[in-house]
Amino acid sequence: MSERVNQPYLLDIAPLLAMLWERHEHHERTMAWLSKGRQAICPLTEIGFLRISTQPAYGATFPQAKRMLREWKEAEKPEFIPCDLDALDMDDPSTGKHTTDFYLASLAQKHGMQLATLDEGIKHKATFVIPA
Repeated sequence: MSERVNQPYLLDIAPLLAMLWERHEHHERTMAWLSKGRQAICPLTEIGFLRISTQPAYGATFPQAKRMLREWKEAEKPEFIPCDLDALDMDDPSTGKHTTDFYLASLAQKHGMQLATLDEGIKHKATFVIPA
């Protein structure tokens, strides 16, 4: 799907990680895109950020990861959308591997948004791949 100016985007987990972790391989790419639209997050993207940030690759403690996310939210004021889509009402993924991706894209679509992602493999009509 094409990019729309000032469109709210539900952030996938990877772009959220890329924004908050400067050493993420797509930090610059994601930061360059940031000015293009308003960001939104949901409980699943927050949980994903916390889970991955506390893995050995990033090495944050849970309190550190929560502080990073809290400070970013206070500074950027992203829209917060609830996970108010029943899993049985989401669009069907082509494989089980994309279940969470399709849930997030379906949730974004329900709220008039696109899922901003770095994953070119998500073939859902409500995804937007952040350009390189």
